[in-house]
Amino acid sequence: MSTVASLPGIRVRAENPNHHLWNNHGTWFLHYTVHPTPFTKERIRRSLGTKDVRIARERRDSFFAHLASEAAKPAGTVLRKAVAA
Repeated sequence: MSTVASLPGIRVRAENPNHHLWNNHGTWFLHYTVHPTPFTKERIRRSLGTKDVRIARERRDSFFAHLASEAAKPAGTVLRKAVAA
C-alpha cells in the first residue's frame, strides 16, 4: 500500500494488512470515510465482491491507487466519490 501513504488524508497502519477492509458475513467490503467539507464526513462501504481476503487486499490497493491518480489531476476534475469495485 505504498501509494496510499502518499495521500495525506488516508491513514494506514502497517501492522494491519486488512486496514480499510470489513468482512460482512464472508464478503469483504472497502470501508473508508470522506470529508466533503471541513465540517462534514461520510462513511462509505463498497463491496469488493469477494470472499478471499487476498483478492480483497488487491482490490483495495488498486482502488487507492486509482484515488491517488485522481488526486494528482488538476483541481476541478476529481470526483467526490469513486466506485470501489
